[in-house]
Amino acid sequence: MGTRILAGVIGLALLLPSIIWGGIPAVLIIVSLALLICQEEYATMAFPEARNLGRLLLPLGLAVFFSAVLAPATALIPVLSVSVMVALVVPMLRTEDVNLATQQAIRMVFGLIYVPILLAPLVWIRRESDGLWLVILLMAITWLGDTGAYFAGRFTGKTPLFPRVSPKKTREGLVGGILLAVVGALAIKATGTIDLPWWTVALLGLVLDIAGVLGDLAESLLKRAFGVKDSGWIMPGHGGLLDRVDSLLFSGPLLYTCLLVRGAETVHIY
Repeated sequence: MGTRILAGVIGLALLLPSIIWGGIPAVLIIVSLALLICQEEYATMAFPEARNLGRLLLPLGLAVFFSAVLAPATALIPVLSVSVMVALVVPMLRTEDVNLATQQAIRMVFGLIYVPILLAPLVWIRRESDGLWLVILLMAITWLGDTGAYFAGRFTGKTPLFPRVSPKKTREGLVGGILLAVVGALAIKATGTIDLPWWTVALLGLVLDIAGVLGDLAESLLKRAFGVKDSGWIMPGHGGLLDRVDSLLFSGPLLYTCLLVRGAETVHIY
């Protein structure tokens, strides 16, 4: 537990200054590096029998991600389409077993969407006029929710939440995570940096935390399917980086969807 807390504190100490003072370019660099690491971890899990094939997801994933966050909106579909074509054709050409080639093609296509597309909204959110504090709000809700769930589940958890996918998660942990996420969201609102009603911020704390839990469960499902305990080893106490950002892969897109509903203007850097 101590290693987990220490790793989290060090990560925040390195991440927050970059996000606050580095602006949009810093967020773009951080998310791009995170994407590369997560893609490598996914490739290692999904392609233990064909590492070189899996690593093809790194350049393809970067192409999809950059077309989503840097290029005009019309570029995403062509880049994604070509990448999907490559992902379908390469396993067919290099793998003689038809069933294995089909499985590899499906894993390749999924790998082009799972992290590259679901990470892109983090950059889009940062471009909002109040994007800095929205990113901080998102991180606070997602990671405080994870922390609250961890401690509530550790000390009071008795009722399994979804044992088929994640045996250690409990309903008590879910409640503890939601409570801490809402409190964290309201604490940021109290600083006067978020131009949203109090009830909206509290509701965001609730729904984004639940989205984060679903993102965590989705990654747990993948790990069970691939037969691994952690996605990697890069973060002591947390496993891989994908284990740490899996919640953001769901909560980030949901927050951006809420911002679109709000009708906020987006500031582009291209």
